[in-house]
Amino acid sequence: MPHNLIASAHPWRLLLLLLIAVMAAWRLAIAALLPVTQDEAYYFDWARSLAWGYFDHPPGVALLGITTLLEPGSAFMARLGGLLAGLLTLWVLARFYRHGGLTDRRDLGLALILVFATLPGLAGGVITTPDTALALAWALALHEGERALAGDRRRWLTAGAAVGLGLLGKYTMVLIGPVFLWAILRADPRALRTPWPYLGALAALLVFAPNILWNAQHDWLTMRFQFGHGFATDAGPLLAATAETIEHSGPQSPGERLTSLLGYVATQLGFWGLIAVPLLLAPWLAGRTESIPKTAAASSLSRPARELLIAATLFPLGFFALVSLTSEVEANWPVMYLLAAAPLAAIWLRRVWGWALAAVAANLLLVSLYAIHAATGLLPLPDSQNRILRETHGFAELAQAVGELEPPVYADRYQTTAMLRFYRPDLHTSQWPGLTRPSEYLRGRIAPRITPEAVNEPFWLVSRFGAPPDIAGFTADTRRTLFDCLGSSLQAAATAPCRHPLHVWHLYRYVPRIL
Repeated sequence: MPHNLIASAHPWRLLLLLLIAVMAAWRLAIAALLPVTQDEAYYFDWARSLAWGYFDHPPGVALLGITTLLEPGSAFMARLGGLLAGLLTLWVLARFYRHGGLTDRRDLGLALILVFATLPGLAGGVITTPDTALALAWALALHEGERALAGDRRRWLTAGAAVGLGLLGKYTMVLIGPVFLWAILRADPRALRTPWPYLGALAALLVFAPNILWNAQHDWLTMRFQFGHGFATDAGPLLAATAETIEHSGPQSPGERLTSLLGYVATQLGFWGLIAVPLLLAPWLAGRTESIPKTAAASSLSRPARELLIAATLFPLGFFALVSLTSEVEANWPVMYLLAAAPLAAIWLRRVWGWALAAVAANLLLVSLYAIHAATGLLPLPDSQNRILRETHGFAELAQAVGELEPPVYADRYQTTAMLRFYRPDLHTSQWPGLTRPSEYLRGRIAPRITPEAVNEPFWLVSRFGAPPDIAGFTADTRRTLFDCLGSSLQAAATAPCRHPLHVWHLYRYVPRIL
């Protein structure tokens, strides 16, 4: 870049570019190191057959995974789309925070660092999930909403388009609606007398319309699944291929509901990792008990930004707190609140900036070590803390072993099916219906659809069940057991060759039952 261009560039932009470049470099390194996770493999499989909807989610995550076609079986290449989306999210947030009044370089830098260094930020910046698409759209919507509230009401059109894109990523994007309404009422109520907010809502509907039409053509499959999954209801017979239903039992008694709520609050606080320490102890760490967030926020943030940030923090948290009283809430459901909470937390942490950066560094170190452990098994963690290894380890070897079996080969779980297809897409394996929770595989779009009544030849089933599952019309005549032990290759044996196998897979060969 010529010297005059460098000199004319805004210092805050140079700082942000450097900061974002460092963050991106860390994410790229971890993405290359970390093996593919089971749900990632499932979403990447969708990318091979793009559609406007899938059993579990709308299509945003499948589009992010399209880079898996560049090099099948490569976790790094498959994650490129998600990594680019995460990079763009950081840049959009930086512009949003600065437009909103966070102009001090330390505040702006810390806000971005906090977005990056919370546990969802560190993991979600590498692992591709529907939340990756949601985060980008949520950031875009907040950016455009702030611009609209600041005076350019036409930006409600682009804010609405961002909402539509977010709904194509994950349905929880709908929670931005009450956030926008609150911010308009507080910062620009006269906007409701203009057509722009309503045209923005129409834009959101038009962008989201293809998924609505897809659901209408497929018996509202995704929406019924997500509603049943999120609100502890019976989702009904979701697929013609199985009579299985998705049922959830939420907390019932007052004590159970209180326990569920406290668990939810603890999980959301835990998402901050060690950053929670200076967040909770900031007045004492600073050497005085008077707090600073209200005065600092008033002097730093514009009113539109302040109203948006407060609403976008409290509404997702509050909504799912209420849901937790009647249903099990997965930890990541309200995670988009962190994008709005980060600049508020940066203002709160002004006087303990060094403590905050130390906590960020500790989070970064711990997650980096955990990622290295996922690739190498290096850390001497107890078996209960080895979830990441159970998510990723041994599946490539399993796929090679399964590739040596006489086809066809099926799996009982969608996660196993996805991992086999990720490492060996040539296997053309699929999920046998009715044994575990249904998935996109049972629809016959991304993998061959199995109609059990039409199968009349021997087949293999990869299962985690210790005994052959009952399959009408078939008998299991052969059994092989594979043990995945840390530090050794996959072993076929009658008994476990190690104390705590990460996986025990059973290969059952089924033959038609002779009547």
